[in-house]
Amino acid sequence: MKNQLKTALSWAEQSEQSEVAIATVISTWGSAPRPQGSMMVIKADGLFEGSVSGGCIEGEVIHAGLDVIKSGGRKVLEFGVSNDDAIKVGLACGGTIRVLVEKLDAKMVEQIKTIQQSLANNRSALWLRPLEGSGKTSVLFGADIKQAQENGDKNLFLHMLETPIKLQIIGAVHIAQALNHMAKLNGFDVEVIDPRGAFAEAERMQNCTVVERWPDEALEDNPPTNRTAIVTLTHDPKLDDAALKIALNSEAFYIGCLGSKKTHTKRLERLSTEGFTSEQLERIHGPVGLDIGAKSASEIAVSILAEIISCYRAKT
Repeated sequence: MKNQLKTALSWAEQSEQSEVAIATVISTWGSAPRPQGSMMVIKADGLFEGSVSGGCIEGEVIHAGLDVIKSGGRKVLEFGVSNDDAIKVGLACGGTIRVLVEKLDAKMVEQIKTIQQSLANNRSALWLRPLEGSGKTSVLFGADIKQAQENGDKNLFLHMLETPIKLQIIGAVHIAQALNHMAKLNGFDVEVIDPRGAFAEAERMQNCTVVERWPDEALEDNPPTNRTAIVTLTHDPKLDDAALKIALNSEAFYIGCLGSKKTHTKRLERLSTEGFTSEQLERIHGPVGLDIGAKSASEIAVSILAEIISCYRAKT
C-alpha cells in the first residue's frame, strides 16, 4: 500500500493534468485473491499501478477510475462470482469483492502526505473515507483509532495503514545479505545490527538501516514491538545472547536463532542460568527457519523469511 500511496502522490503532483483515482478493496468474501485494503492507483491517461483482485476485475475497475476522474466523487463496485464462473475470471471458487473507487482531491493529497510521515515515524494511521456522496475524509492516530473502530460507521471505510513489519537482524553476515534483500521485497523495514566494523558496512547491506553497535544497546534504544521479528545470525554468544536478553522481554512476535540443535541446546542452558523461564525460551525458533533442507545462504534466508511470515499470519 505504501507504494501505491507514493505513486498516487507523485502522479497528483506532476501537473494539474495528472488527475488520479484510487481503487481500494473495502470488503471480501469467499476466495477473493486480494485482502481488504489492497489498492490500485489509476491515472487519467490509463496508466495504473497495484491490484485489487489479481487480474480478474482490473479492467472494469480501471474504467470506473477513469469515469470518476472525469465526473468527480466516488462509487462502490461489487463483483460477485458464482462457483461455476469463478475459474473463468481467476478465482479458485465463488467470492465477492467490493471496491471503493474515488477521485484524489487536494485534501486527500495532503492526507496521504500526513500518512506517509506518520508511517515513517513508526506510527500507524486510520484513513476514514465515505463510501458515497461528498462526505469528508479524515486521518486518525493513536487512541482515536480504537474509538473509531469500536464505534463503527457503515457509511465510512476505515482504512488501517499500519507501520511495516520490522526485521532486526543481529549479525551482518552472508545470510543477512540475502535475508535483507528478500525481506525488503516483501515490504519489511530491515535493520542490521553488528558492532564489528568490517561486517557492518553499508555497501554490504544495501537499502536497509545498518547499526554499528552492540545488540543490547541498539535494541534498548529501539525496542522491539509486536510488529518486530528478531533473528540472530552471528554464532557468537556475546552478540546473540545480548540481543536475546532484550528480545525475550519484549513483545517481538518472532525470535529466531541460527545454529545447530546442539548449539541451540547450549544457548538455552546459558539463558536459563540467566533466569529466563522455559515459557520464555520456548519463544525462540531454533534452529531458525522452516525445515526445507536449505544449504546455501539464500536458501537459508528463504526458510527464515517463510517462518517469519508464517508466524505473523498466524497471529493476525
